[in-house]
Amino acid sequence: MAVKFFNVAAKIGEHRRKSVDLPGLKKEEVKVEVEDGSVLQIRGERRKEQEEKNDKWHRVERSNGKFLHRFRLPENAKLDEVKTAMENGVLTVTMPKEEVKKPEVKAIDISVICGAIVLVIRSV
Repeated sequence: MAVKFFNVAAKIGEHRRKSVDLPGLKKEEVKVEVEDGSVLQIRGERRKEQEEKNDKWHRVERSNGKFLHRFRLPENAKLDEVKTAMENGVLTVTMPKEEVKKPEVKAIDISVICGAIVLVIRSV
């Protein structure tokens, strides 16, 4: 089964979004899971059976296909707030991002006293 993965928009404000084209699949046939807290896994299976009968013959055609797609989540993704939606054969996974805290920077003044170096640390 051919499954086309594409990004509708990689980053949207404070969210990251991933979209998957799954024509003909119902939401019950697709599973979205987070593995090890850092990998989003999308899997599914399609089964189809077609039967034809007449007075002389009986034909049953069966086909199925599985897919699995995994990708690493951003480090700042809020795993407990990941949401999915499926509409018209397109699965959309939205992952809110936590605000990244900027590291605190401290300036260090250098002064020389009697040939020795003295460091003075002050907050910026």
